Amino acid sequence: MTAAPADLLIESPATSDGAALWRIAKESKTLDLNSSYSYLLWCRDFAGTSVVARGADGEPVGFVTGYLRPGRPRTLLVWQVAVDAAHRGCGIAARLLDGLTGRLVAERGITEVETTITPGNTASERLFTSFAERHGARLSREVLFPAGLFPGGSHDPEVLYRIGPLTESTAL
Repeated sequence: MTAAPADLLIESPATSDGAALWRIAKESKTLDLNSSYSYLLWCRDFAGTSVVARGADGEPVGFVTGYLRPGRPRTLLVWQVAVDAAHRGCGIAARLLDGLTGRLVAERGITEVETTITPGNTASERLFTSFAERHGARLSREVLFPAGLFPGGSHDPEVLYRIGPLTESTAL
């Protein structure tokens, strides 16, 4: 793995980033692609719990979208993580995840991260397993949504990864 560029800017997304996030998600070929409209809404309504990485030209090269669970406001649910193909393998996803969670531990007191991963998505499995290890947090896995719950019968099960507890000292 090569190191992420030193001039990489990590910040909250703006609505003007919605189209780029949609494109990165579409080109990932692993994420469930949401409508372009949903990425615009995400950048407006969940900018405080999401981040983008900007390259030297200021354009997004990666993102993490997330939200605080309504019934568990100290839990960040990571919805999607994607990095542009030309920038993969540089540790950008890990930097985005660490930056977002570090900020939310400090600002919002989150103590846990959740995400769902389909079996066989080894990049995501490695990202979240290594995140838990870096932060000295427990990681548990369980099937959240079995394949039979999805219409059309063509979706793999979604496995819930629960990571925590996170504290200010572990999130730094």
